Amino acid sequence: MGKITAAITGVAGYVPDYVLTNQELSKMVDTTDEWIMTRIGIKERRILKGEGKGTSDMAMHAVNQLLKKTNTHPDEVDMLICGVVTPDMQFPATANIISDKCGITKAFGYDLNAGCSSFLYALVTASKFIESGTHKKVVVVGADKMSSITDYTDRATCPIFGDGSGAVMLEPNYDGFGVIDSLMQVDGSGRKHLHQVAGGSMYPPTIETIEKRQHFIYQEGQPVFKAAVSNMADTAVNVMKRNNISPEELAWLVPHQANMRIIEATAKRMGIKKEQVMINIERYGNTTSATIPICLWEWEPQLRKGDNVIIATFGAGFTWGATYIKWAYDGDKVKQ
Repeated sequence: MGKITAAITGVAGYVPDYVLTNQELSKMVDTTDEWIMTRIGIKERRILKGEGKGTSDMAMHAVNQLLKKTNTHPDEVDMLICGVVTPDMQFPATANIISDKCGITKAFGYDLNAGCSSFLYALVTASKFIESGTHKKVVVVGADKMSSITDYTDRATCPIFGDGSGAVMLEPNYDGFGVIDSLMQVDGSGRKHLHQVAGGSMYPPTIETIEKRQHFIYQEGQPVFKAAVSNMADTAVNVMKRNNISPEELAWLVPHQANMRIIEATAKRMGIKKEQVMINIERYGNTTSATIPICLWEWEPQLRKGDNVIIATFGAGFTWGATYIKWAYDGDKVKQ
């Protein structure tokens, strides 16, 4: 028996029905479709509606779909990690709530928050449990209800974010397919440029923090853009180099869907064509932890066994990283 690698054996996703268009946003704040498309590249985003609906409700749909597609009984799941920035509650973990809603009772799980990098950080973490030989089926979820912390009076941030969820199944592989290499990094000094001021232990909720609108996303666009372009691209290039992958040998880049210009700059730095890049930011916006698994879900029919795939991400923290995956199955043979 060869070395154990953690292979993705199934992907699933879910986005809410409600579509928030640029035209509708222009009625809320001083913006236009042209302004948003030129600077960010987003045409519309999905928003979760309904009283008491949280991140776990979207994740539940994705996980149930994943279990069905992979013919997995909930009792077979050993572990569930949820990458999330907008948990249902401060505690318990959203992973626990998802498990309960999906009938997963024989696993352990927890949340992981690394900003927009949450899903990839969770994927790399989960892969180690598979590689250790102690776990056989691990569900990794990326889900966020970003509309819950978006200030719809702030024209700089409200066009960017949307809601959604995605999930993948990780299982042991002995033939060299799966997660091959990863490079993850963090620079905590970047937190001043992208954060949520209140709601944590430093500034618990008060009437004053609410009146100051400190429970919404705060972002300084230029420093975040500059750091995202350089770090996401450099890390992806480094992973390609140390695994001897030429631009021609790369089947797909799966970038975090933060900004079209960031995605284009990353692809250019890697020397790859636009046809090699998964892009759906125009339709969904930045769903934070969910962007990468939603891309994998949408592109699954085009993925082939043996494809060289690079996932690259950047998020609040600052956090960033890239992972090289040798794809484990033919996506067009999966019943959608």
